[in-house]
Amino acid sequence: MTILDVVLRLGAAVIAGGTIGLNRDLRNKPAGVRTHALVGLGSGLVTILLADESDANAVSRVIQGIITGIGFLGAGVILRREGGRTVRGLTTAASVWVVAALGIACGLGRWVTVVVGTVLTLAVLLLGGPLEDMVHRLRGRTRSSAEPGRDRPSGGTTDST
Repeated sequence: MTILDVVLRLGAAVIAGGTIGLNRDLRNKPAGVRTHALVGLGSGLVTILLADESDANAVSRVIQGIITGIGFLGAGVILRREGGRTVRGLTTAASVWVVAALGIACGLGRWVTVVVGTVLTLAVLLLGGPLEDMVHRLRGRTRSSAEPGRDRPSGGTTDST
């Protein structure tokens, strides 16, 4: 692998992670641009280190380790409030996990997967909350009254996690 390949793969991991992190940061979530960009970079870096490995089992174990380890980082952004009845941060934790997978895809040079995964992630983050709100309005309930575990900011249409 050439230096240009390494720069391209790691740069793509930082851009994909940073873009998703920007969405979280603009919504004042605990994990933003830097966290997401670093998760993408770290996942891509570890994957690149083993991308040329001839032992597929070794590569598989490393990928499994990344995905499992990121779960602990994601757990750090999940908060419980009001005696455990309200949970915040699940969407941000999920986005950190997705960014790790995108970093792995970047490290492997799977460009179609990276682009499609990033676009779909952003679509879910941008459109998921308004779609949920619309469905709950059609059912005659607000999302916060329909789901007691959700803590929604006033205004109602932004993602709370």
